[in-house]
Order: sequence, then C-alpha cells, then structure tokens
Amino acid sequence: MIDPVTLEVIRNTLPAIANEMAADLQRTSYNMMIYEVCDFCTALTDEKGRLISQNVGGVSHFVADLGVIIEDVVAREGLDGFAPEDVFITNHQRVAGQHLNNIVIYMPMIHGGKLRGFAMTRAHWIDVGGSSTGLGASPMVSDPWFEGLQLDQLRIYEAGKLNKTLYAVIRDNIRYPESSMGDLRAQIAACRLGVRRLEEVYERYSADVVEASIATIYRESERRCRKVVESIPDGVYEAESWYDDDSVTPNDPIRIHAKVTISGGDMTIDLSGCASQRRGGINSRTLAASRVAYKALTEPSAPVNEGSFAALQTIIPEGNVMMAHYPAPMGGWSLIVPTVVDTIFKALAGAAPDRIPAAHHGLLGGSIVFIGRDPRTGGNFVLQSLEGGGWGGRPIGDGESASVSVCQGNVKNSPIESMEIKTPVVIEERSLRPDSGGPGQFRGGLGIDVRVRNLVEGKWNMSRPRRRLCPPWGLRGGGQGGGAEYFLKLANADGFESVDQVMRPVPADSQVIIRTGSGGGWGDPLERDPALVLADVEAGLVSLDGALRDYGVVIDLAGQCVNTDATQNVRAEKRAQAAG
Repeated sequence: MIDPVTLEVIRNTLPAIANEMAADLQRTSYNMMIYEVCDFCTALTDEKGRLISQNVGGVSHFVADLGVIIEDVVAREGLDGFAPEDVFITNHQRVAGQHLNNIVIYMPMIHGGKLRGFAMTRAHWIDVGGSSTGLGASPMVSDPWFEGLQLDQLRIYEAGKLNKTLYAVIRDNIRYPESSMGDLRAQIAACRLGVRRLEEVYERYSADVVEASIATIYRESERRCRKVVESIPDGVYEAESWYDDDSVTPNDPIRIHAKVTISGGDMTIDLSGCASQRRGGINSRTLAASRVAYKALTEPSAPVNEGSFAALQTIIPEGNVMMAHYPAPMGGWSLIVPTVVDTIFKALAGAAPDRIPAAHHGLLGGSIVFIGRDPRTGGNFVLQSLEGGGWGGRPIGDGESASVSVCQGNVKNSPIESMEIKTPVVIEERSLRPDSGGPGQFRGGLGIDVRVRNLVEGKWNMSRPRRRLCPPWGLRGGGQGGGAEYFLKLANADGFESVDQVMRPVPADSQVIIRTGSGGGWGDPLERDPALVLADVEAGLVSLDGALRDYGVVIDLAGQCVNTDATQNVRAEKRAQAAG
C-alpha cells in the first residue's frame, strides 16, 4: 500500500518535472520555433520507454513516438548499456518517421546502479542540412538524404565527455550552426534538469515507492479512460476522407479510412484502409493520429502518461502511408495527421453525437517561411511562424477561430513585434476572415489572412495546403469550412496571384498573403439563434449578405436588430426549397 499523500505528491511532481524542463528549454533556446512557436515537447519515460509524464501543452503528435525510440535504443544497447551523463541524439526515420528537423535528445537516469528511466526532449531545429531550412523539407523531396542529416541513436556525450567529432560533423553540415547548436545545448540542459529532478524524487521516496506510484498512476488513468469509452455504444464505426495528393503525383488523391471498434472499455482504431505509402513525402511512421484522437475523446485536460493509452489498440500495417517503410520520403510527415484525427472523430459522430465536433481546418497551420539576408546585420535570417485556422462547430457551441490543429498542443504563432524586430519584414495584416466559418446551428471557427511585406529580396516557401478535394466537413446539417491558400504580389505588380511554390525568389517590397482554412458547421444553420447571428455581424465575423444567405437572418442595421418577421419568412422559404 502507498500512502495516499505520498501518491498525490508524486502524481503532481512528475508532470511538474516535465513542465520545468519545458520552461528551461524555452528560455535557453536560440530558435523562434522553440521559444516563440513552442514546437517542442519534454517528457520522462521509464526504462522501457513507457511515458511517465509530458509537459502540459507539449506538441500533441509528439506523444506517440517517444517510447519507440527508447525501445529501439534499449534493444540495441541493453539495459546495462548506459552510463550516467550519456546524451543521445536521434532524428532517424526508420523508427519514428518524422521530418528530420524534429531532433530528439535524451539522457538515462540511473539510480542504485540500475537504469530507471530517461529524460527526453524533441524540438524543431531551424536547419539540419539538405532542404530542411525553415519548417522542414517539402513533400516533393524524394528521400531522406535530400532532406538533411540523419542521426541514428548516436551518443553526443559519452559518460559526460563530448564527442567532438560528431559535434563538428553536425555543426559543419547545417546552414545556421549558431541557432541549431544553441538549441542542442538547450535540449541537453533541459534533459540534465529532468534527470536531476527525477533523481531527487527517487532519493526522497525510494525506488520501490516511486515505481509503485507510477504503476498506480498508470492504472488509474487507464480506468478513467475506459469509463469514458464504456459510455459509447458497442459497435464498429467507419468513415473515410481524402487528401488531395502527395505533391509528386498530381490528381491522385490519398484515401484516409478509419474503422473504430468499441467493446466495453476497449477501443480499437484500425487505419488499414488508408492508402499505401506514396512517392511524395506525405508518409510517416507514427501512432499519433489514433493517440491524439483517443486522448481528445477520453481525458483531454488530464496529464498524459502511458496509462492514458492502455485501453487503446491501434492497427496500422507496414507499408501504409501512416507506417511507411524507411527510406520512404517523410519530409511532410505531419500534413495528413490532423485530417486522420478528424476522420476518426467522424467515424464516431453517430455513436457519440454529444461530443463529436465538425471537422477543423485539418492542417498544421499556415506556415510562414521567408529566407534572406538582413542588411542591418549582414547575416542570413529565417522568418518562421505557424498561423492557426478554424475549428469545427460543436454540440455545445461555435468552433474556435485562429487556432492551430488538434495535433499541435500549445503551438502558437510568432508575435508580430518579434517577427518585425528580428527580420526585415512588415506584417501588414493579421485578421479573421469574415464568412469563412462553416454555417451551422453552431458556426465553424474562422480562418485568418496574414499579409506580409518583405523589405529585402529573398525566398518565400508557399507550398499549397492539400485540402481542396475534401474541405472541412460539417455535421448534422452544418456547412463545410473554407480552404487554405497562398497569394503573392510581386513588387510593382497590379494584384495578387494564387501560388504553389517552394522557395520562390522574390524582389524587395513583394507581399504574400497566408490564408488559413476554417471549421465546418454543426447543426442546421436555419436553427441558429438569430441573436447570435446579429452578434457575429456586429463583431465583423459574418457579413450582412452571409447572415441572409447562410442563416436566413434579416438584420436591420438602422435599428441594429433582427427583423423577426422577415427572418421567419426567409427561413420558411429556405426550408421549403430544401424540402423540394
């Protein structure tokens, strides 16, 4: 038996360690993607790779692919193959297939002469060589060697001694060594902090008490998740959607299919029906889609640990687009994952109608990447940000606007002031896009437009998001959301044109609009409370034309009120047209 007070202290201490690691990494990193955008996670695992804790707000789709890294290195090194102050670095796609910019640093924690666990960080580097600069390689990159440096479970420190050769190889093969090597040191510092804090817990309570407490926390998390699943009727539920293409083979849609089986408190998510791996870099090796969906359905706000997924079984065969054989190209590994999550939700929409939202924008944000040379410093720069879009309407309310995808946790956009101070650009506009949310009884969240003027010549990365064939769908009569787009206006040009290009050279004083997608609506738009439509019009979220066209609401601007009689007549006419 564990003293309940001790159990609660340990239960709260373990996530606090991961959170402290995150704060340390964010404060000491060199790269805007870490300290502003928060594209990272920090975690503790046990000696078998089972997740003990992850920082609150850590990137959601990183949670699925930390344990497999530890399983792989333990199989290679053995449980006795680690020494205090060893530091490992890896980004290799044969185990956890992501883009190579996502660098994992981890350290073992050895207590009482025995390996007890690991402190881990995964963070997005600005560059790892090849075509990785910015937010990662384009899906058009044909293999990992074009993408960048591949680092396969290597010791950057061995028993506290720096491997100078490996350090030099990494430093000399990336374009921004000051940034990336600074991030490396920040990740190592965060891991050392995590190991030190975990050692303190073991010293204070003993290994037996700590490990028994962790096992109890696992069991209790599993029990709570099972209880939620038990509230869903037993059965087999299926849905499909589509992703336009893999960027290499045009007009060849990628099928996404989810089959969810509920049996008591057990859930099985079968993604076998998804397309086979593709020539373009849309492939991955990840359980992220199923785990993110399951966590969102069961305990979205509770700390995550291995018990959070104990009652979940995921089926993805080798050779699937979500479990591709190395060396399939994986530069755009995460692009498809949010839509897979939405498709899992869609499969359960009929079984759990009170908790499933309409589809969200389903992309990893509108990426802002501009590369050039800053005349103020004489050095090269990379501007980076991820801009959010709209989430789907829900049974309890409207979808959120301007939010990153369900797979990105606490990722956020870069502040305008930071981008303008650190790079020679001007942010002309960052605004919600009226009428972009899918109409519904509960409206979909709005996408945004970000308009950026580059003050120096450089290269813009404007690779088109692929949600044209299957825009964010509505549920229970709701309308679909809007898509994403890039627009370019060259200096002295008359207007903007739609573009889909990687690293497009542009002269100074050009402008780019990054347009993000929006969420689908939930429920019949003609059932939306007219007062809510009026509030949306007054807030600039819905236009007068949109209020009439999408919701059948007639608004008298002179009196700033809804014309009730006219609204009833218009809605009756629209219902009659729909019935006919």
